[in-house]
Amino acid sequence: MKVKQGMKDAAMRIGIDLGGTKIEALAIDKDGKELLRYRVPTPREDYEGTIAAMVGLVQRIEKETGAVGTVGAGIPGSVSSRTGLVKNANSTWLNGMPFDRDLSAAMGREVRVANDANCLAVSEATDGAAAGKRVVFAVIVGTGCGGGVALNGQVHAGINGVGGEWGHNPLPWASPEEYPGPVCYCGKRGCLEMWISGTGVARDFLEVTGRAQSGPEIMAACEAGVPDAVAAVERLEDRLARALAHVINILDPDVFVFGGGLSKVERIYREVPKRLSRYVFGGETETPLLQAKFGDSSGVRGAAWLWPNLD
Repeated sequence: MKVKQGMKDAAMRIGIDLGGTKIEALAIDKDGKELLRYRVPTPREDYEGTIAAMVGLVQRIEKETGAVGTVGAGIPGSVSSRTGLVKNANSTWLNGMPFDRDLSAAMGREVRVANDANCLAVSEATDGAAAGKRVVFAVIVGTGCGGGVALNGQVHAGINGVGGEWGHNPLPWASPEEYPGPVCYCGKRGCLEMWISGTGVARDFLEVTGRAQSGPEIMAACEAGVPDAVAAVERLEDRLARALAHVINILDPDVFVFGGGLSKVERIYREVPKRLSRYVFGGETETPLLQAKFGDSSGVRGAAWLWPNLD
């Protein structure tokens, strides 16, 4: 794929979100207005096929618009500053590969690559729920638990490329019943991801009640006032408050923006703030908890905004 124009000639931004089951590409104009959006299935366990699918999406968008775009990509992992290779990706066929370099070569231009949670933070900090905020911490709570940081609207990955990876910190102030916690896929015990997630809620509910229910089923039962489900959600909210308190004590962000399946549960925005002051040093908390404005599209929009200036 040969692009003769320099990026100063780009007329739009293209973002790509590489997910475990689908790859989505989105084009926005200079003002952030959506132009086109396409999805294709992810070629799982196929590194070259994944790159080809992403190139194909960009080619399709540029053919239909008749314009050239900058390209940013969000991936479920990060690029090591030491080796230049992908690490920590749950799309495991990316791990150990020079993905950003290979994708740039295939695209015929520089492609900026960032962790997908950091892309969510950038999207919401640019023109979403946290627009104009200087320090934004994005919280993703769904099947797992992740996070990302945007400073002045740009990704803060950190020198080790793991900025915002709070899902693999231990649960703070664990009770005797919570310690040492379940084994995480990363090899450690008691990670937040094992507690603050849809699967974590389901595991906790099973251990306490002896009954197997999914995260959505527990949330629905909570809304209906079923006591066991209400108690499970209250435990989730308290653990979430403890985890957020640690972020406040270290980073003190201007806002938390939530994405993922559990971000749609309205009561967490009402109940978790009530608990935060119990755990934050000094007992004062003004940090708002907001749902992502662009929902499931925040990641792909943030990938597009990895190019803040078209020049």
